[in-house]
Amino acid sequence: MAGGIGSRFWPYSRNNRPKQFLDILGTGRTLLQMTFDRFQEIASTDRVFVVTNQDYLDLVKEQLPELDDKQILTEPLRRNTATCIAYATYKINKIDPDATMVVAPADHLITQEKKFQIAIEKAIAGAQIDQRLITLGIKPNRPETGYGYIQYLEEDDQEIYKVKTFTEKPNLKLAKTFLESGDFVWNSGMFVWKLKSLIAAFEKYMPDVAEVFIEGNEYFGKDDERDFIDRAYSLLKNISIDNGIMEQSDQVFVIPTEFGWSDLGSWHSLYELKKKDKKNNVVEGNAILYDTENSFVKVNSDKLVVVQGLDNYLINESDNVILICKLDAEKKFREFVANAKKKGKDFV
Repeated sequence: MAGGIGSRFWPYSRNNRPKQFLDILGTGRTLLQMTFDRFQEIASTDRVFVVTNQDYLDLVKEQLPELDDKQILTEPLRRNTATCIAYATYKINKIDPDATMVVAPADHLITQEKKFQIAIEKAIAGAQIDQRLITLGIKPNRPETGYGYIQYLEEDDQEIYKVKTFTEKPNLKLAKTFLESGDFVWNSGMFVWKLKSLIAAFEKYMPDVAEVFIEGNEYFGKDDERDFIDRAYSLLKNISIDNGIMEQSDQVFVIPTEFGWSDLGSWHSLYELKKKDKKNNVVEGNAILYDTENSFVKVNSDKLVVVQGLDNYLINESDNVILICKLDAEKKFREFVANAKKKGKDFV
């Protein structure tokens, strides 16, 4: 899934080149390319599909020239993950109805690739039981309020557990309770299932989506597929796969795991990963800091930035925007972007 706009990474992430198309970590590969590389150990290139907004088609083709055009599914509108996943599911179902499908966001960081592959292999094996919908859960190491949580039913000698509840971004007190209880994991947003299992779930819990995409069977792979998708997306509502299916189904299972995961959802999450100086600052660029701590400075190296007296701040210069705000002000970014857009579309 590579269609998001990455608004919490503004102004570095822009509408015309969101974070999944950026080399955020300085590895020489963008997040999308790193995700593609990761799956080369799991599936052959011809089994990889990217779903993205139609505005990013050229970016995907530029960054993943290994893919054939038919492997890039473009969305005319943003309709959240349920519609995105449904498009891929019904499209792939026409090619190989017996396939098992792994769904992954294109903008996550995974540092322990081998452990990730082992977890995927376990999930694929577990998903062969009919109707099972499997998600990967990340064992929490702190009371994080920016992630969703999954509670599972503990049973002896198991690696795959039945899901009890989903909780979206709890407050700090509740997150601490979840951490202490030991039966909660972070929701990674990665899923594994047989196509048949997910299609059955769409038919049961989101019949409107199933009805629309069943019609697509006569269009997938043909010249008029694009016209069909334009019509289909105009009929469907904006809803996540979690809300639409995972929270409704009694056949959802989770594999608690650890493989150095971060959803890289914000500047603060990136700051957490970076090497810091003695004052807990991350400095990328030409900067002099005085009486400043716990801050993230990422600026163009052709200018000198002098900072004094800040604690827990982000300073970022990206093209024509300079952003100075609290490092943990994630909830303000939608407002920042909305107001910047009023100043001119070139700023977003």
